[in-house]
Amino acid sequence: MKVKMQAPITKNEKKELTIQDLSYDGLGVAKVEGYPIFVDNALPGETVEALITKVGKSFGFAKTTRIITASADRVEVKDRQYTQTGIAPLQHLAYGAQLRFKQQQIENLYAKAKLDIAVKPTLGMTDPTHYRNKASVPVRLINGKATIGFFRKHSHDLVPMTDFFIQDRKIDAALATLQDIVRRLQIEPYNEFKHSGVLRNIMVRRGYYTNELMVVFVTRSEKIASKKTLVEMITEEIPDVVSVIQNINPTKGNAILGKTDKLLYGNAQLRDEVLGLKFDISAQSFYQVNPQQTQVLYQTAIDAADLTGDETVIDAYSGIGTIGLSMAEHVKSVQGVEMVETAVKDANHNAKLNNTTNAKFVTGKAEVVMPKWQEEGLSADIVVVDPPRKGLTPEFINAVGKVGPSKVIYISCNPATLARDLQLFQELGYSAKSTQPVDMFPMTTHIESVTALTKD
Repeated sequence: MKVKMQAPITKNEKKELTIQDLSYDGLGVAKVEGYPIFVDNALPGETVEALITKVGKSFGFAKTTRIITASADRVEVKDRQYTQTGIAPLQHLAYGAQLRFKQQQIENLYAKAKLDIAVKPTLGMTDPTHYRNKASVPVRLINGKATIGFFRKHSHDLVPMTDFFIQDRKIDAALATLQDIVRRLQIEPYNEFKHSGVLRNIMVRRGYYTNELMVVFVTRSEKIASKKTLVEMITEEIPDVVSVIQNINPTKGNAILGKTDKLLYGNAQLRDEVLGLKFDISAQSFYQVNPQQTQVLYQTAIDAADLTGDETVIDAYSGIGTIGLSMAEHVKSVQGVEMVETAVKDANHNAKLNNTTNAKFVTGKAEVVMPKWQEEGLSADIVVVDPPRKGLTPEFINAVGKVGPSKVIYISCNPATLARDLQLFQELGYSAKSTQPVDMFPMTTHIESVTALTKD
């Protein structure tokens, strides 16, 4: 007969806990009789008094009510709201310790996956705040007024704010002005419970090196009152705006953007620069959100490739061409492949914009397109990948194995899927000596890295 295990804690109990570790999502880890408890606002080495908030079969959750012994790495937080909303879950941890934490997270995953790969110290920022070049904020009715802010973690409760701490200060200033304009024009905010109202979200992008601003109003329906006046007020009160777009999202889901964009003013794209190259970015195109660290990330990838100038490079998941075009001047040719048609259009446009003649981009699935290229006689010396958080598919990895490049440069935004994928590459005869983390997302638990694999 199977004996049912009982947790050694109960909900709403207050307990003194010693924090042993930090979880991948930034929660303190304590154990009571071997039972793990994940504790909000707690750091390794600390002793805290905590309120148990949830008890499960295998682990529980708690929140710190009093710090009895503080860690030397604890710093004063700017505002608890940044933790409560998930904007800056690591703001209570000294920045140097944040960098070590990210290095350690990759090391732990490699050890678990039995991968003998060194992890270098994380490359950080001089100022790890106000770095994001893109903001997407919800608009809701609070106390009778259209209000921007951020949702409290695991809820739909809007926390009003106009200073977002990790966003570009000029974006924060633009959002405050836009909130004021929306109020003056009495544009009705979206009500997600009734699926009524007009304005769901405001997105602002800024070209860090060009100062250009793009404003996107995400609406439930095509109809939005006072469009002409809205544009006039925006361009008069925020002079750096070069683009105003209405995005229409009629769905009831949590997706921020809909499929339809309508240009209300100016250009359909925003311009910025990466490593001296110009890029035009559409409203829905992926573009790295930390412009300063993007330069570091891409230069790290170029250096890791150890280029001679004679290579043919395949840029899979090529997006608007930022990585491929950054490499193009160092190699013989770049062939990019991307599933999003608008991104491919942007990539080829950006190649022309920079007078790059040795890079071309096509639409399709990389695992389908790469073998076709091989059949047509195109051999690749290097494959560069920068996949989403879910990582690479086994089909893609097998396709890379068939193409047989001498090197694979893996830019990862999720160390868990990176470790999984490196195991599959290892089975195909590819190995890596080291991984270089780059802190693209300070104050958060997200980890970006560059790993160079070579054919054994």
